[in-house]
Amino acid sequence: MRHRKTTPKLGRTREARVRMLRNLVTSLIIEERVTTSLARAKVARSLAERIITKGRTDTVHSRRQVAGMVYGSDAVKKVFNELGPRFTTRPGGYTRILRLGPRAGDAAEAVILELVDAPAVEKK
Repeated sequence: MRHRKTTPKLGRTREARVRMLRNLVTSLIIEERVTTSLARAKVARSLAERIITKGRTDTVHSRRQVAGMVYGSDAVKKVFNELGPRFTTRPGGYTRILRLGPRAGDAAEAVILELVDAPAVEKK
C-alpha cells in the first residue's frame, strides 16, 4: 500500500519532471556543484544519494542501474571511478544544500547543491 507517499510534482508532468531531475543529477555528478531552487534541490538530493550509494559497489548490474538514472557515459564513469571510492567509508549524506537567498526574477529560494567534500564557496 502507498499510504501517505507523495511525490513533489514541481509543476511538471511526470515525463518532464524525470528528464529535469536526470539533467540536474547528471550536472551535479559531473560538476560536483549546481545552483538551483530549494524544491528541486531537495528532490535531486535523494536521487544523487541513491546513485552514489550504487557507485560504491562496482558491478555490471549497478552500472546499468546508474546508467538508467543519469545521462551520458561520462557521468557513469565518474560515479564508479571517482565518487564511489571517495565515499566508501561514509555511511550516506554525500550532499549538502547551501541557501543563497531569494533568486532575482521570481524570488524563489536559490540554493547550491554540492557534494560534501567539494571546496567551500564564499558567499558574496
